[in-house]
Amino acid sequence: MPQPEGDDLAAIRAKRDELRKKYVKPLAERGGSPTQGVHHIALICKDVEETIRFYQEFLGFPLVELVENRDYNGSSHFFFDLGAKNLLGFFDFPGHDHPPFSETIGAVQHLALSTSPERFDEIKSKLDEAGIEYLGPDRGVEDSLYIRDPNGVGIEFYREELGEFEGTTLIN
Repeated sequence: MPQPEGDDLAAIRAKRDELRKKYVKPLAERGGSPTQGVHHIALICKDVEETIRFYQEFLGFPLVELVENRDYNGSSHFFFDLGAKNLLGFFDFPGHDHPPFSETIGAVQHLALSTSPERFDEIKSKLDEAGIEYLGPDRGVEDSLYIRDPNGVGIEFYREELGEFEGTTLIN
């Protein structure tokens, strides 16, 4: 997709600055969130076993539950432990046609998962050994590595502490 340039780019940047000034309050002035956090993110997979092999056997996220979806007969609902009491859930929908992934409104662009520097290096080595393509950390974003899972879901391994972005504490 073509990126904006010239006057169009300047207008977009000016609008972003305006929104930041209007809506982003200093950390000390922000109220707390009305929820306890993310219980789980629910995504759709095309193959349950392939998804389990990728997330548990290859990446190392423990599978913690696998049950039938309560509102679609035959569909599986399963969860992986992402750490910090966060779950990544998947559904399959047997009988549904699943088009290939595309970046569009309402789609998940990527999930950013916080990793330690050591784990980041382990993941990169594992991807290299398996011949799995990824973006980063060679494109000027040294703390990020991006892959696509077997379903097309973007996963970013981000060498940053939870609640921080580019070294700035966003939330306590």
